[in-house]
Amino acid sequence: MNKQLTLIGAAGRPFALDVTYQETGQEKPVIVFAHGFKGFKDWGHWGAIAKAFAEAGFVFVKFNFSHNGVTIDQPVDFADLEAFGRNNYMKEIVDLGVVMDWLFEQDVVPSGEINLNKITAVGHSRGGPIAIFKAFRDKRISSVITWASVDKLDSWMDEERIKHWRETGVIYTLNGRTKQQMPLYFQLYENFKENEDWLNTEQVLTLFEKPMLILQGSDDPAVSTASAQQLQAWKKDAVLHIIQGANHVFGGSHPFDSGELPAHSRELIEHCIGFLKRQI
Repeated sequence: MNKQLTLIGAAGRPFALDVTYQETGQEKPVIVFAHGFKGFKDWGHWGAIAKAFAEAGFVFVKFNFSHNGVTIDQPVDFADLEAFGRNNYMKEIVDLGVVMDWLFEQDVVPSGEINLNKITAVGHSRGGPIAIFKAFRDKRISSVITWASVDKLDSWMDEERIKHWRETGVIYTLNGRTKQQMPLYFQLYENFKENEDWLNTEQVLTLFEKPMLILQGSDDPAVSTASAQQLQAWKKDAVLHIIQGANHVFGGSHPFDSGELPAHSRELIEHCIGFLKRQI
């Protein structure tokens, strides 16, 4: 069963959310999935992965960050680059908080089908730190899983780039798939500096006491295995697994037309389920 709805996120901007689960008459743990930079909830095989987790006995929730650039009417296109440019890390944390609040207020999933005492935040790529930061401060989240996560949000902010950014007010990032030049306004850097303590992965993970699983592909061209190893170094009891040969999206692509998940995605799911079952 898949149900779609709209919530109101940061700065009053609406965003889409969907819930996938199977009705069994038994309470099921919840997974809340946060997509990464230049991502969206309906990218590629995320829907097929949601279905696989539902078949394994979970409620899978995925959502678009409110300022990720897609819209309610155009959910798989970056139709609002102005919103994309106005995004920042704190807005994404606010959006994840809206999703968490919704979980405890919603009547979409019957109470007998959902276990709100077992909620795991899963973050892909840049969504990894967002999931970590929210889980650290939200007692409703019981564990965290990262998929191909960056270790620090400011690792790409070198001095020369910041200088140019401050002078021009905007820099651009190329979307390799759509060929769009996507703006990043200087407010992203300013927001990061204003909330630097809040957004310090090392500081948070050294204090983080909840169970954590780190999954990383060995052949990821976007995020190196060093990032995954750094996350574990900061949280020494985290479980780290490197999926040999896997890329940044664990074999997926957009659009995803295959009837079968890639082998690396199946391995990803297998390790997640094993980790989560140990938490139940």
